[in-house]
Amino acid sequence: MTRFGDFQTLCSMVPSYTWCNLFYRQLLSNDPSILTGVSQIAASAPVGINPECGIPKVNNNGSLGNIANIVACGLSFFIVGALIYFTGRRKAAVGRVELRIFFALYLLTLPFQLITTGSLLTQGSTALVVLTAIHAGLVATLFWTLLGNAIVATQIVEDGTLSSIVPFSIISVAFFAATTYISLDVGLTFTHTLGTSNPPQSLHSIPLFVLTSIWPGAAALIYFGIMLYIVLGILNEVRPVWYYVIAAILFILSQLDYFLLSKIICRGSSMKVDGSFIATILETACVIALYFAWRGITEEDWDNDLYYPSQ
Repeated sequence: MTRFGDFQTLCSMVPSYTWCNLFYRQLLSNDPSILTGVSQIAASAPVGINPECGIPKVNNNGSLGNIANIVACGLSFFIVGALIYFTGRRKAAVGRVELRIFFALYLLTLPFQLITTGSLLTQGSTALVVLTAIHAGLVATLFWTLLGNAIVATQIVEDGTLSSIVPFSIISVAFFAATTYISLDVGLTFTHTLGTSNPPQSLHSIPLFVLTSIWPGAAALIYFGIMLYIVLGILNEVRPVWYYVIAAILFILSQLDYFLLSKIICRGSSMKVDGSFIATILETACVIALYFAWRGITEEDWDNDLYYPSQ
């Protein structure tokens, strides 16, 4: 019976599910008999734990690794770099600094995603565990900065000032440190409280599950709720809403593709690609839509008094 916090189903049913790298090392150290089938030999094992379909490690049986997602991550890196540049040019725009931090974090996740899902490093290796843990920390922090941007947009504190940047940064560091430590504990089992799954085959970790699965969805939902309130309730504008709606649809489609279609694509391609590259493309498109939504609510011909009331 699957419990809240179990990764067993995800790691066997979803190809290239990143956080399974942590549990592979845990099982390899504590109970390697659980690793069977394609997961039995670490040198060729795909991402996942006894996956029903997975891309073999690069240079095994002619495998190029997760080449499609590698290309998608590489292209997305340059696109997001351009967004950071264009955001920086809007000097007077509300939330410019905070949005650039969000874009910069998303940009940082791309090379980590490329490595941790690319079937490039040997499963169970310390390098892969450490990189996966950092990736997890970046993802949890990314969704805090997304939510933080919505909070800044309410102008509870003035954007771009120390009163905004300091708490924004402190909470970001806290999310990164906590998630990275928990992830390292899962992979390297420093402690039995947070790290070791019981029973081993369930791949159980409630803290990791909350920070990498529940928190991103909750943060995204709250973000869209706040931004729709600001655009419709405060700015009384309709056009930017469509960008937020498009962004939300793209995000949902990326998750549906990743969790529901990835295995079908993997099998259909004879384990050469999976749905992760489509998810990456959709997520990057979502980020682009968020940029245009933000650009729409910071146009110079709009009434800035909505954000900065006259004294």
